[in-house]
Amino acid sequence: MSARASIIPVFVPHLGCPHACVFCNQRRITGQARPADAETVREAIRRAQQIPCSAKRELAFYGGSFTAIEEERQIELLSAAKEAMEAGKIDAIRLSTRPDAIDASVLARLRAYDVETVELGAQSMDEAVLAACRRGHTVGDVRRASAMIKASGMRLVLQMMTGLPGDTPEKSLKTAEELIACMPDGVRIYPTVVVMDTELCGLWLAGMYREHSVEDAVSVCAQIVPLFEEAGIPVIRLGLNPTEDLSGGDAVAGAYHPALGELVKSRIFYNRASAQLSGIAPGSRVVLEVHPSQLSQMIGQHRENITRLREAFALADVRVRPADVPCGEIRVLACENTENL
Repeated sequence: MSARASIIPVFVPHLGCPHACVFCNQRRITGQARPADAETVREAIRRAQQIPCSAKRELAFYGGSFTAIEEERQIELLSAAKEAMEAGKIDAIRLSTRPDAIDASVLARLRAYDVETVELGAQSMDEAVLAACRRGHTVGDVRRASAMIKASGMRLVLQMMTGLPGDTPEKSLKTAEELIACMPDGVRIYPTVVVMDTELCGLWLAGMYREHSVEDAVSVCAQIVPLFEEAGIPVIRLGLNPTEDLSGGDAVAGAYHPALGELVKSRIFYNRASAQLSGIAPGSRVVLEVHPSQLSQMIGQHRENITRLREAFALADVRVRPADVPCGEIRVLACENTENL
């Protein structure tokens, strides 16, 4: 959860998944095809140990529905992980699963193997969207599983997607609000990417699904991220992690961009600046002051925010400079002559 944590990923593509979601091809998303076993876990830890690291080391089972795997395989993987933790090679264990693959016996098993964090793929809190994506679980399953994980004392991370079939910006905002009500310890936001060899790819090629473009994703996520921030819930991932396969053509359409998170942060600054400039006289010269670490986010890629603000408010000039301003805030100075600034 912390930015100082070092994640050791072990991918279990499609293991335990009882449904074929329209957007999913875990092999192409993770770049992994071979099912994980105990040796996979040990090898991942051995590789990680070769890299000096003073941060907390977390072993993370990603890519499938871990708690829906046959119990014998779960125990094999968890035993290897717990063995490493007892030997001081890792500090924590986390895993990803489905909301309908959580019950009291599952949670007892995870606690027995010292699992610290459970991530639930909620994806949407709209029943029609879940049905259109063939998720196979309900909104009620998300609420129930979230409450059980929190009550167990384990950390809860919720995953949501934007731009799914049947989704709208309004539904995505509602999903964010519903997830906030579940009080997770963190969230991941994955705008929809059309991946090769998925049902969604076929729908897109047939003209039955309009891609969720990078601009679509940036626009809606710039509204969603502040909601989580205001609730004190960290967004620990925004967008699919770039891989050679996805960048090489497996991501055929949709919101795949290696710097999606930065684009969203920049749009958030644009939105905040726009709100503060509302009513400013055309022809004004403006200086925007931000924390030094956020200069590039306020300026935007290729100075996009500067250009857009000048055009939107008919400003004579827009400058951005570092100042003693709290992170995330903008101080606006405006006058008719830059010599007075």
